[in-house]
Amino acid sequence: MLKKNLDSPLIRTVTWENPNAIRCAMETLPIRNSTGRIDVGTDWRLFTIAEDVIQSMRQVPVHYINITALSEVRKDAHTSVHTLRQGKVLTPEQQADPATYADCIHWCLPGLPDVWNEFLYAKIMSNM
Repeated sequence: MLKKNLDSPLIRTVTWENPNAIRCAMETLPIRNSTGRIDVGTDWRLFTIAEDVIQSMRQVPVHYINITALSEVRKDAHTSVHTLRQGKVLTPEQQADPATYADCIHWCLPGLPDVWNEFLYAKIMSNM
């Protein structure tokens, strides 16, 4: 389920198959044993367009690694209440209100971006 926060340009996920969740706050594990795509609002039609464009590029060989589905199950990899807002660390009062202040769109470092880099490195090395 998605919810738009009208005072923010970010779209934030409310739950990932966890009815007791408060957005991404307090999530410590990825979604496991998922049998299909997780509905967090991804417009999969964009991937069809991207694939069509990549296939039409004959002069320059282009390869892409689709890490979207992998990323969507990593509900535990967001900054949550350990983030900045308007350049400042959240106050303890703000951190205690994850329904309002949890950042569920950005990714923690290290974490999921490290996995993306490992995939990229493996792809580069496999082409040598």
